[in-house]
Amino acid sequence: MGSERPSEVAVHITGFGRFLGVPENPTEGIVAGLEHFMQEKGLPQGLRLGSCSVLETAGEGALAPLYRVLESAVPQTSTDSGRVIWVHFGVDGSSSCFAVEKQAVNEATFPCPDELGWKPMRVPIIASDGGISQVRQTTLPVDDIVKALAKTGYLARTSLDAGSFVCNYVYYHSLWFAEQHGFDSLFVHVPPFETIHKEIQMKFVACLLDVLASLP
Repeated sequence: MGSERPSEVAVHITGFGRFLGVPENPTEGIVAGLEHFMQEKGLPQGLRLGSCSVLETAGEGALAPLYRVLESAVPQTSTDSGRVIWVHFGVDGSSSCFAVEKQAVNEATFPCPDELGWKPMRVPIIASDGGISQVRQTTLPVDDIVKALAKTGYLARTSLDAGSFVCNYVYYHSLWFAEQHGFDSLFVHVPPFETIHKEIQMKFVACLLDVLASLP
């Protein structure tokens, strides 16, 4: 009898494009350069980098492409196995550190219109999931992830507020979808490149992948 091959961890990444006040979104740059960066650095053992997608910074009007991206990670055959983790990146223009989001709230209240002109006010993100006070939390150990990142020298913190714009909207949908399919989902807010240089942010993402690959 041969030894069983350990289950692979497939990590799928998304970032966002531009939006009002942010003509160049750093997460778009991270996603665009991540595959090449990880090829040079080397992926953690047992981890596969899946899709790297840039989402339009929009809510209701961009649901169809969002779900196409999420569904791309669904195993095609019953023999496919291994853990699937979605990691979504968004920018927080006022932050000077990395924020790992523990939860999302079922409320769409946008302070400004999204890129398709939608500006909801107190609308449930998924109406069938309950009212606007409904909260979904990630199944991943956020506090442990933050501690591991901090040990490597990165300014990271646990956050309970994914914001009131498209970041929270996408995270809530992703957490709902992850529950339906047995995936894990995580959202991370990053600072602008003017605050933390792109090269350092790419290294942070590589470190995050290392941490995710080592989770039990």
